[in-house]
Amino acid sequence: MLAWTVDHTSPSHLSLGEMPDPAPGPHDAVIQVQAFAPNHGDLEGLPSLPDGTIPGWDAAGVVVAEAADGTGPRLGQVVASLGPDGAWAQRRLVTAESVGVAPAGADPNAMSVVPVAATSALRGLRRLGPVLGRRVLVVGGTSVVGLFAVQLAARAGAEVVATTRNPAARERLVELGAHEVVASPSDLDDDVSGVLDLLGGSHLVRAFARLAPGGTLVALGHVAGEEERFTYGDLFGDSGRHDRSLTTFFLGAEANIGPDMTWLATRIHEGRLDPVVGAVRPWRELPDAFAAGTERTYGKTVLTID
Repeated sequence: MLAWTVDHTSPSHLSLGEMPDPAPGPHDAVIQVQAFAPNHGDLEGLPSLPDGTIPGWDAAGVVVAEAADGTGPRLGQVVASLGPDGAWAQRRLVTAESVGVAPAGADPNAMSVVPVAATSALRGLRRLGPVLGRRVLVVGGTSVVGLFAVQLAARAGAEVVATTRNPAARERLVELGAHEVVASPSDLDDDVSGVLDLLGGSHLVRAFARLAPGGTLVALGHVAGEEERFTYGDLFGDSGRHDRSLTTFFLGAEANIGPDMTWLATRIHEGRLDPVVGAVRPWRELPDAFAAGTERTYGKTVLTID
């Protein structure tokens, strides 16, 4: 099969070439990958991976061989898959725990954004508890996880506030469900019950300062690349700031995500969630897609496999 592998002699740290087909164990099904959606973490992690590794966390495709033990997806089903590596290849091994089953006829491009972006938003939102009638802040609203978080929080009944420094993105965030759009957490006119933070650094610190008593901030992302510097008094508890919490998040430690991915895939296929796919490019253009990804663009870049 063809696959992108880590090659540190290349400026992109990648090369496309022939690799052995994956050898399934008794619990593994094999999918023919049709599309994958690279993540910021994929790009950041490339320099540290050994040569010959097939990178990539999430991919969508069709099951071409069922698991020998009878578990997992059935032959011919379209699935969204998540794993620590192996996505940027023509075939990939998956288990029952690592896939969401999509409806028949689902668009693999749209399904490829489910595993990391949509599932992180869903699981992060659940950390806030019930949000019906509560005010929720999404910091980094135009990140792909943020775009899903805005939609999911609004559909759960929250009053959603999203941040972006891009004036052109404000209308789109409102279309997806944001009730209010601000440039920074410091611009809020009232406190919030929960925060999903995709940026980290000073953005996280300012967002924590706007938490109402009993509120929770979930640190979902750190793309700002800054340290979080709390000053003396930031973590005091008093009559207006007591019982606030900050929690970290790691998708790789989340259990039983298959049903959630199936739920998300179904709602995207039904048109009830926007998959926020931006550019769609042939997979042979992966290094160019990464280079373009350093620019600020709307939505997720998806690579399709021929």
